[in-house]
Amino acid sequence: MVTEQRMVAEERDRLALAFDLDDLVAAVRLARRVRRWFGVAKVGLELFGAAGPEAVAALGAEGYRVFLDLKLHDIPTTVGRAARVIGGLGAQYTTVHTAGGEAMVRAAVQGMAEGAASAGVTSPCVLGVTVLTSDVDAPPEMLRDRAALAAAAGCGGLVCAAGDLAVTRAAAPGLITVVPGIRPAGAGADDQARAAAPGTAISAGADILVVGRAVTAAEDPETVAAAVAAEVSSAAAAARG
Repeated sequence: MVTEQRMVAEERDRLALAFDLDDLVAAVRLARRVRRWFGVAKVGLELFGAAGPEAVAALGAEGYRVFLDLKLHDIPTTVGRAARVIGGLGAQYTTVHTAGGEAMVRAAVQGMAEGAASAGVTSPCVLGVTVLTSDVDAPPEMLRDRAALAAAAGCGGLVCAAGDLAVTRAAAPGLITVVPGIRPAGAGADDQARAAAPGTAISAGADILVVGRAVTAAEDPETVAAAVAAEVSSAAAAARG
């Protein structure tokens, strides 16, 4: 029973729901409805713009590991200063865009650690964003370079499309892989040029899957969430052999 409970918890922590909403009250209500299946709450630009740091605190209070996805990208000094603020908010994951270069990414990693230490919280795992899943093309050489850059700069993980995993995992072994653009069967791709089904992404080696509108815009989000979780569980079990 203990082993089964641990497995369920681990599978929940592999599923992140993107709360791309402009209303924190609505986000918390949805969070309560689907927390049986999702262990990570992704706060992006829309919700953070609407509610600010309160969004991190509110979803954390609901029992989620918070993924603050702001994709920092500016000169190293600016990114480092912003990262010190963000690092103290209590999120478990944050993002920086590797297109900014190694010095900038390193500034983000260092800033997050300093901010977390000052606030007395655990430093977030900094995820290096490689190529957006809305981009049609992701040249292998670019993926390799950006994944290696993230590792060299001290990132704990990468954000990439499911189809990029073979390249990025080889270039930066040991880093957590977070895959957005997850679409269950029957869901539209929307603006995701390189989407993937949940089971496909897990089989390719993804550690965390990010699901968004397929759940948040559904008439019955619980049913969609349960189907996604079942597919992940099945793929994870197959991968374990």
